[in-house]
Amino acid sequence: MTIASASTLPCEAIDGHAAFRHLNSIAGIAVDLRYATPDNFVGRDLYSPLDCAWLHRDAAAALEQAVAWLAHQRPDFRLLILDALRPQRVQEQLWQTLQGTDLLGYIAEPVRGSIHSFGMALDLTIIDGAGRELDMGTAFDDLSERSQPALETVLLERGELTRAQCDNRHLLRNAMLLAGFYGISSEWWHFDCGDRQHVRRTYTRVL
Repeated sequence: MTIASASTLPCEAIDGHAAFRHLNSIAGIAVDLRYATPDNFVGRDLYSPLDCAWLHRDAAAALEQAVAWLAHQRPDFRLLILDALRPQRVQEQLWQTLQGTDLLGYIAEPVRGSIHSFGMALDLTIIDGAGRELDMGTAFDDLSERSQPALETVLLERGELTRAQCDNRHLLRNAMLLAGFYGISSEWWHFDCGDRQHVRRTYTRVL
């Protein structure tokens, strides 16, 4: 398989690497990595025994900005991290699992590479002071049109999303966009840190 990024690093070697920070070094967040549990669209733990609670230091610094903004706007809310680093080998598993299904379009082709595999993407939501996830209209990994930010106006007009659900999504997007992340059209929970092509060309891909 051709790897186009500037360098690669096995996931087992990430601990202590200067380019990466563990999620436990970031104050003010909660963490529930769904691919380390069966609570995802594949229905099984894809990460164990790997520790995938990592981000590239650039994404970690941007996440801290998002945390600070949300804390200022809503001190009772916190960001809940659902996925961060996703090693290349796991991306390949997902790609193979979804072959022949209508869901393949939701997964970045491994040769091109998921931005998660560089530690430069996050899946996340917001929790309230009691630890409850805000209602975003769908659960994480609900790969239906109701999860697509691009369709929110239409879905709101149809009554398939409520104004409160859209407002919750907007709050999450505002926190992330103001910190330098970019959302995508198909998943309300996914954000890239920086330009995808730049990341693929210059950042270290974790295998």
